[in-house]
Amino acid sequence: MSGLRRTLAPYVLILPGGLWLLLFFAIPMVTMLSLSLQQGDVVSGYVFTGHWQTYVDAIADYRTQLVRSLVYGAIATIALIILAFPVAYWIAFYGGRRKATYLFLLLLPFFVSFVLRTISWRQILTDDGFVLGTLKNWDLLPAAFHILGTPFAVIAGLVYNFLPFMVLPVYVALERIDPRVVEAARDLYADPATAFRKVIFPLALPGVFAGVLMTFVPVSSDYVNSAVLGSSSTTMIGQVIQAQYLVSSDYPTASALSFALMAVLLIGVFTYARALGTEDVMKVATR
Repeated sequence: MSGLRRTLAPYVLILPGGLWLLLFFAIPMVTMLSLSLQQGDVVSGYVFTGHWQTYVDAIADYRTQLVRSLVYGAIATIALIILAFPVAYWIAFYGGRRKATYLFLLLLPFFVSFVLRTISWRQILTDDGFVLGTLKNWDLLPAAFHILGTPFAVIAGLVYNFLPFMVLPVYVALERIDPRVVEAARDLYADPATAFRKVIFPLALPGVFAGVLMTFVPVSSDYVNSAVLGSSSTTMIGQVIQAQYLVSSDYPTASALSFALMAVLLIGVFTYARALGTEDVMKVATR
């Protein structure tokens, strides 16, 4: 009896998580895949016909928005690494007893709704707002200068909203580094730049790897920032999918675009993992 319990114990433990994934991931994904291959409309209903042409037409019609989303996602992810690494480095090595406080302060603005924070940035960046309006009144900026509706505004909003998702995994990786390893590099006459390049950054790669995975996918599929901070020339694929689902009620096209975006993101993630060397990263993480 005890042997049977030991055999069944792992399956019982994963049962709640497995049911959760089945109900809220697997079944919706299969339903969406089926819907992408159906034809019809909201009034007369949809019928499964295996119509793969929907994918071809959707990608052809919205190729520009799909490529733009991937470009914005890549730029935002690189910016996140550049901004997050110094913050995580300082907290990990110089935060002292107040590390938890600094992390809490970093996360504090994110207790406010994602949409409200983005709308607040719109008010800050508006042409006659207290930032740009004041600078224009002081003749420090030309009257025609604007930020809203530009790619910069959308990417800046993405970077702001997803910054903690990069800082936290990088911080965790840096926190695990034994200070004696860095001291040993300096004892071997390595200057700070060399110690960072040869010791600290390689040991922090697992955090960077996790941070990229946690930011590139949601950033590329985001639609709130492009809708609030952008314009018709900065439309991302997430906006298109949202409009197809909730405005046009063209569910097959929306589903096809969702699967196309997911496929492209998966290819990008696997390419990134292969280029970085996942096995090497995991070896570093387990040292």
